[in-house]
Amino acid sequence: MVRISIDVMGGDFGPKVVIPGAAKALERHPDTRFVLFGIEQDCAPLLEKYPKLKAASTFRHCDVAVGMDEKPSQALRRGRGKSSMWLAIDAVAKGEADVAVSAGNTGALMAMAKFCLRMMANIERPAIAGIWPTLKGESIVLDIGATIGADANQLFDFALMGGAMARALFEIDRPTVGLLNVGVEEIKGQEEVKAAGQLIREANVDTIDYIGFVEGDDIGRGTADVVVTEGFSGNIALKAAEGTARQIAEYLRAAMSRTWLARLGYILAKSAFDRVREKMDPRKVNGGVFLGLNGVVIKSHGGTDAEGFAAAVDVGYDMVRNGLKQKIENDLKKYHAESPVQNVVKSVSDGV
Repeated sequence: MVRISIDVMGGDFGPKVVIPGAAKALERHPDTRFVLFGIEQDCAPLLEKYPKLKAASTFRHCDVAVGMDEKPSQALRRGRGKSSMWLAIDAVAKGEADVAVSAGNTGALMAMAKFCLRMMANIERPAIAGIWPTLKGESIVLDIGATIGADANQLFDFALMGGAMARALFEIDRPTVGLLNVGVEEIKGQEEVKAAGQLIREANVDTIDYIGFVEGDDIGRGTADVVVTEGFSGNIALKAAEGTARQIAEYLRAAMSRTWLARLGYILAKSAFDRVREKMDPRKVNGGVFLGLNGVVIKSHGGTDAEGFAAAVDVGYDMVRNGLKQKIENDLKKYHAESPVQNVVKSVSDGV
């Protein structure tokens, strides 16, 4: 049995998307039980439409919904102990749920998650890992916005955590890991990135296959199962990819409506265009995983639809089923104890 707590009020559309999305996820994973946190008057009428979800859920009323535009500090002051977001995370902290899922405000969700769950031992800063569609299938990219700037130690930890997530999600024994850089040559890039590369190589981690530096276009190619970067460049890469996907979609829409022959061609090839649209829609490949915390938290895209939210719940389900938290804890314990982390970083710095 996988127990999932859900912030029903989170996201741009709140219960109107979250409840149907949870119902879709339940159809795929009937061994799931939900704890739903929301404002009863907004949720109860919708929940009545999904009797199977209602039967598989415990609903808990809360008085506060965190706004999508609230600052993290404001959300903490106003929502601590009483918002749907806080209570969903707190259910994980108390052992009442195995994973929390929210489509709410990212900054507020991270702040509350850090406050409720605390950081894992040996982890200085958290990361958000996103699932990225590629020409080969899917890859994991982290960090995509939690940690702005990261030193070699933190990038090393991101590599360990991303590798553990790839093993849990893709069921790969030894996923390939690359460090995002401005070139693949060892002499290029910031000193922190070069130091991180040396650190990963010398640690000789047996749970990942480190392939060296990768460039931005390697993400979409699927060159590595896991691409590691700090949150500033990771978030820019994510937003650039989402914007490019929308731009191409607009180009295609305009081209397909230009002439009657083009419209006919679109009708004949509609199924193919639908598959392309699904691949390019960031709401469909959904479910950012907060890594480095003493508990599993999944961030859904705020503007997603019911199918997209169900995909985020699917990610949470897989993370629990495949033991993500335990895999990360085991790797951190092993390689922080065995690898000469500080010595490698110091030797790189001394050589600069």
